[in-house]
Amino acid sequence: MNDSSSAPGSRVVIAGASGLIGSALTRSLTSDGHEVVRLVRRAPRTRDEVRWDPEGRGVDAGALAGCAAVVNLAGAGVASRRWTESYKRTIRESRVRGTTVLAEAVASLDERPSVFVNGSAIGFYGDTGERAVDESAGAGEGFLPSVCVAWEGATAPASGAGVRTVLARTGLVVAREGGAWGRLFPLFKAGLGGRMGDGRQYWSFISVHDEVAAIRHLIDTPSLSGPVNLTAPQPLTNREITEAMGRVLRRPTVVAAPAGVLRVALGGMSGDILGSQRVLPTRLLESGFRFTYPSIEETLRAALS
Repeated sequence: MNDSSSAPGSRVVIAGASGLIGSALTRSLTSDGHEVVRLVRRAPRTRDEVRWDPEGRGVDAGALAGCAAVVNLAGAGVASRRWTESYKRTIRESRVRGTTVLAEAVASLDERPSVFVNGSAIGFYGDTGERAVDESAGAGEGFLPSVCVAWEGATAPASGAGVRTVLARTGLVVAREGGAWGRLFPLFKAGLGGRMGDGRQYWSFISVHDEVAAIRHLIDTPSLSGPVNLTAPQPLTNREITEAMGRVLRRPTVVAAPAGVLRVALGGMSGDILGSQRVLPTRLLESGFRFTYPSIEETLRAALS
């Protein structure tokens, strides 16, 4: 097993490298001289791409040979489509199958990577109301918690083979494009933004910059394994975040979206928007990580810069 994933020129394999977080992580690693191998579902177009089929033939374990770390961020977008029963199956299966393929490939290697970082989400905790939770809390109830439990459980082959396995439970990533905020920014810029429902639900957010830095911290910190929350230190209510959006964008925020309308428009996903998740990054902070953008206003300004 490799001793360090942070040594200059280390080889890191990333699944989901074309997504919001994966593309930012790839840029960060390559700019620091690391070699990134991107797993793609189509025929490779460049030397740094390797084809994989998470729903069928899997991945050639030889493509992972010699890597210091494997990072899995692949999965169907949670915010990209209405949650029909069919799409809910896609959300679950795309995560569980892809993770299983990679975990088994990692476990099969003679020289295994030092770490397997697998994406997860704070959806694991379900609706926590006003109760603050950290990694010591158990799984909540509902669709997203059940997905996260199965998703994380699919890493078992890697951890069972002795590979340090980290479960990156990510919050709402604030970015100009992509994810939930990719939809919110245009609305607020047009003066059509406002609280959602009663606005008392907690949103646990994180900047793209801190998300990438946190994932690299997970790769480079040997003491970290198991679940780690990737959220800013101070979750805020939807009302507080709405007010901050108005201040940063200098736009009114008087248009509120009633809960009933959101339930009709978003279907099952409305529970994620109207539900409350007050999640704290306890293990991340205890391991020495420091946020560049800890507050919502700093995070919003960074996303818009």
